[in-house]
Amino acid sequence: MHGMRRSALRHGLYARRSTTLGALLAICAGLFLVNGPTAQAAPPTPPSASTARSYLGALAVRAEGSSDGYSRDKFPHWSGQGGTCNTREVVLKRDGSNVVQDGSCAATSGSWYSPYDGATWYAASDVDIDHVVPLAEAWRSGASSWTTARREALANDLSIAQLIAVTDNVNQAKGDKDPAEWMPPRSAYHCTYARMWVWVKHQYGLSVDSAEKSRLGSVLSGC
Repeated sequence: MHGMRRSALRHGLYARRSTTLGALLAICAGLFLVNGPTAQAAPPTPPSASTARSYLGALAVRAEGSSDGYSRDKFPHWSGQGGTCNTREVVLKRDGSNVVQDGSCAATSGSWYSPYDGATWYAASDVDIDHVVPLAEAWRSGASSWTTARREALANDLSIAQLIAVTDNVNQAKGDKDPAEWMPPRSAYHCTYARMWVWVKHQYGLSVDSAEKSRLGSVLSGC
């Protein structure tokens, strides 16, 4: 009789331990699903390296023009994209993970991985939306002669890889430099960045200077 009770007691302890272990495993699995890595959104995928090399070869090569007359106001940006959302807010949503927006479309939470430097941010205020081909660079490469409507199209173009969410101070360090003067700190992104840059210049018929073309050609040849 006592042996039966001890056996039943042991069985009950094992059952409770098994149940407890199962519950802990379920909780851990749930935490992984909630807090684990999620797919990172990104700008439209640029052309392949071989296509980018072809595009680069077709671009007009000439000395960079003057910045005289340039103003960011001549490239109206963060235009409305439907409802209360503007271009910046659309890119924040697209490039982030688990982004929550309020009624005015402002991002109130989420996370943003910056491929330029490999940093992850949890406040939209720490993120800039970079124009891959800076507006001032576009001005010096041919956009000075465009209509305002065409300049606005470049500044808000979501159909190509011209806009990307990145670490704010990295974007500020880039300024209006071209690839001969600046490349992302994270070298693993150089190939993608070069493909993006060439795609934008090809799409809008912008020129390249000789140093810029040489640097882009060197990067793309190693892709």
